Amino acid sequence: MDILVVGGGGREHAIIKKLRENAGVDRIYALPGNGGIAMDAECFPIKATDIEGIKAFAKEYRPDYAVVAPDDPLVMGCVDELTNIGIPCFGPKAAAAVIEGSKVFSKNLMKKYGIPTARYHTFDNISDALYYLESSPIPTVIKADGLALGKGVVIAETREDAVAAVRSMMEDHKFGESGDRIVIEEFLEGPEVSVLAFTDGKTIVPMISSMDHKRAGDGDTGLNTGGMGTVAPNPYYTDEAAARCMEEIFVPTMRAMNAEGRTFKGCLYFGLMITEKGPKVIEYNCRFGDPEAQVVLPLLDTDLLTIMQAVTEERLAEVDVKWKDGSACCVIAASDGYPVSYEKGYEIDIPEDVLPHVYVAGAVEEEGRLLTSGGRVLGVTAVEPTLAEAIEASYDMLDRIDFANKYYRADIGQRALKAVR
Repeated sequence: MDILVVGGGGREHAIIKKLRENAGVDRIYALPGNGGIAMDAECFPIKATDIEGIKAFAKEYRPDYAVVAPDDPLVMGCVDELTNIGIPCFGPKAAAAVIEGSKVFSKNLMKKYGIPTARYHTFDNISDALYYLESSPIPTVIKADGLALGKGVVIAETREDAVAAVRSMMEDHKFGESGDRIVIEEFLEGPEVSVLAFTDGKTIVPMISSMDHKRAGDGDTGLNTGGMGTVAPNPYYTDEAAARCMEEIFVPTMRAMNAEGRTFKGCLYFGLMITEKGPKVIEYNCRFGDPEAQVVLPLLDTDLLTIMQAVTEERLAEVDVKWKDGSACCVIAASDGYPVSYEKGYEIDIPEDVLPHVYVAGAVEEEGRLLTSGGRVLGVTAVEPTLAEAIEASYDMLDRIDFANKYYRADIGQRALKAVR
């Protein structure tokens, strides 16, 4: 069986490695992939946003199945286009991917169907937004409506910060058209939890919970990034919280999308806050998180391709999705200076015994050498019986990987570890 995977980051590498575990998989094509993914798949230099190029490739190579992993091509209708030429896909069509593609849509959806979330206001006029901020509660959260590489959210601690964030999005167009409309919402407090879920529109199966670390610096300081590390499961996600989320959030969201004529089939990501009043939705994503996928998928015991095909064929209820015991920790090694500016082109040295645990995000292969090419370079994941052991093993492996300009947070998992203890 030949599989096409659209995307070229650490998340896609995690998906590809998991798909490789199925003995029925022959070739995996990655568009565009990267220098590290090339060790596990055949890479072709077609951008994930080049929908026509992807479609032309699929017509020529005729893969048996496709996985569209990143948000941009999903929102742009990549699954629609591949489905139309007879390629079965894992991932939502554009009508459903809007749940991530528009913050305004998702907030209005939750309001309409009574799904718990933060109070909010939406604006498409900067004057109205600034006027609202004159008397709004502080701190507050400012969100660009559209996609922004996971960086279109500002937690404003002061009114001045809030005004600056609005001007940056709506006046300076920091995120392009994504900031033409914004959401200003209530600041929620409590532990954050990420829960990915398989759904075929009829059945929803939550995966193991995880905890992301978004800030660039230790102690959750510095700028927001695409994610500096993750651990799973998240100890703040109790059985009680899971039961409430299933009843109040997961199933209602699936049904709400059905009611809107936007049936969601794929991986639906729930960004949650466990508040004093119960779990609330911070955000939805229409795909596997990055780097959440790098800790969740290694703990998956059931064959990933089997689950994905069941989702596509709307028979997820027939699959018994099982998970391994233990915990996982992924630490991201980035280029120093990320997420602002950084140098690249440095050779990466990865010991052979560490390679199976590495998910490459930003690297190119040149003349047999793997060179850094992005802000987040790679992630190292360890699976161990306990969280403490997983954290220690992940850092031990990361210390054995060498490249100039290597930077990583030294405290991934420490917040979770306090909850365990």
